[in-house]
Amino acid sequence: MLSIDPTENTERENYKFLIGSIIPRPIAFVTTISKDGVLNGAPFSYFNIVSSNPPMISLSIQRLSGKQKDTARNIIESKQFVVHIVDEENVEKINKTAASLAPEQSEIELANLTPVESVKISVPGVKEAKIRMECSLEHSLELGSLDTTGCDFIIGKVVQFHIKNEIYENGRIDPRGLAAVSRLAGNNYAKIGEVFEIERPK
Repeated sequence: MLSIDPTENTERENYKFLIGSIIPRPIAFVTTISKDGVLNGAPFSYFNIVSSNPPMISLSIQRLSGKQKDTARNIIESKQFVVHIVDEENVEKINKTAASLAPEQSEIELANLTPVESVKISVPGVKEAKIRMECSLEHSLELGSLDTTGCDFIIGKVVQFHIKNEIYENGRIDPRGLAAVSRLAGNNYAKIGEVFEIERPK
């Protein structure tokens, strides 16, 4: 077995080890509004649950050459954002939003997504997602060497859930109906495959 010291690697080598090892990763499609009123959208696979009481999620938004991404800047300025679950039906459109656009350009328009009003925050979501979560900013942390790489670590509190009726049954979300896709390494994604059950010990 290889034994590797990450301090002796380049940032890119460590990145490849992490994204190739920590799989599959759920994908959040995040909408935000800039101070100029532009609706921004971008996918992130450094995303997960933080807490269920209160309901909170986390996003890690990597910086490029130390420069903060539009999504992180918009969240920190407005204190609001919407997280959508990426699924088999919307992944092609969501992938288009990963393009590098100027801050005054909207990825939502580029991908031909449909904005939909939120209930408790001013940031719209998109209609094409089966699940979306309106979030308010709980905490933001600057991590790493911010002058070169680093990231903005965002913790958001979910203030409103939106779930498509067809996938919600008896208080549970049907994983096959949701058909979420996950991120692997490179250009690879994965679908929900075989589902199996193991009883947890008491």
